[in-house]
Amino acid sequence: MGTEHIVLIAGYIFGFYMAWNIGANDVANSMASAVGAKAITIRQAVFIAGILNIVGAIFLGAHVTNTIRKGIVSTEILADPHIAMIGALAALLSSALWVTFATWKSLPVSTTHSIVGSMIGFGIMAGGFSVINFSKLLAVVMSWIISPIFSLVLSFLMFKIIVKFILKKKDSYLKAIRLSPLFIGLTVFIVVLSFIFKTPLGKSLNMGMPLASLIALVFSLLIGLIGAKIIAIYTDPNKSDATEMIFRKIQIGTSCYMALAQGANDVANAIGPLALIYFLVKTGSAGSKIPVPIFLLLFGGVGIAAGISMWGYRVMDTVGHKITTLTNTRGFSVDFAAASTVLIASKLGLPVSTTHAAVGGVIGVGLARGLEAVNFNVIGKVIVYWIITVPAAAITSMVIFYIFKLMS
Repeated sequence: MGTEHIVLIAGYIFGFYMAWNIGANDVANSMASAVGAKAITIRQAVFIAGILNIVGAIFLGAHVTNTIRKGIVSTEILADPHIAMIGALAALLSSALWVTFATWKSLPVSTTHSIVGSMIGFGIMAGGFSVINFSKLLAVVMSWIISPIFSLVLSFLMFKIIVKFILKKKDSYLKAIRLSPLFIGLTVFIVVLSFIFKTPLGKSLNMGMPLASLIALVFSLLIGLIGAKIIAIYTDPNKSDATEMIFRKIQIGTSCYMALAQGANDVANAIGPLALIYFLVKTGSAGSKIPVPIFLLLFGGVGIAAGISMWGYRVMDTVGHKITTLTNTRGFSVDFAAASTVLIASKLGLPVSTTHAAVGGVIGVGLARGLEAVNFNVIGKVIVYWIITVPAAAITSMVIFYIFKLMS
């Protein structure tokens, strides 16, 4: 067996391990607000997220992937196939090890930033600091600040609106039913636009903003009216938590979208480097963009689903329970803010993390109830892990790349 086939086998193992980590950490936190608000149980979250991630990865996932994530490292270092293969292998293993450590600590980190850090480490070892695009790296650093703050503000405002127009009213259930088409419609509008602009399938349609907005508006009006009718039929107005139950049903829909979108978008973090190794072994060369076979997308989707089911509860518990107490109205505000933040930032070309947006949203609804409602000790730990993700993954990648180079 040739060296390249040994590298390919190792690539499959490390690629699955990285996908497993994405499931355990990244996808888990997208379901956390629904679990924390008791819209769904952890078991239901694992099942829903597992299925939808596989569907998202196969049908909406990138059939073409960037060999170097986010353009932070120059593609010149791919000129030598041997160096490119062991570099991609080192990047996969180092990013996966960092995310495993963070998940063990029950803290949410960005798997996208982890793979970016790992590719930087490999880039420095293979071509020196000159191959690093520091302006792109600065955009990543800025996203640590922009995405959580933007999501925090959005979730804070959304929850305050719900409190003012619904929860503080005597007939809160009737107010919630009357306004439910608006909340459902707003959510559907963001979800449809996100599918058009955020998923690889939507991007292939190459649709402009006016047409996309019109399609999203039509869907939001239809589903808003139909959804409100269905919710009114299946919600008992005599129950003490009838108002929260309305938002519980809406929140399940937003959580399903988050899981589907993450399967489509985050599978590239595990499969991108693996696809690079696969193509280098098959053809001996690779460009800045390479096609991704369906079986690799399925492979990544199954890995993500396995990670959610086996270890996803750790991060779900931190985001869903340890930062602040979540109800269905708060959980809906978090999901809406996170989805909106990711969509808006993507349109502005900022490399945002769903992790950062989700955590920012949770902090926002906590602050809406006062400073004492937020556990700043947990938030402090989360922020430290966010900051050290890129350097930690980069240093680990440099060490692993050096070892692999000696071995080969």
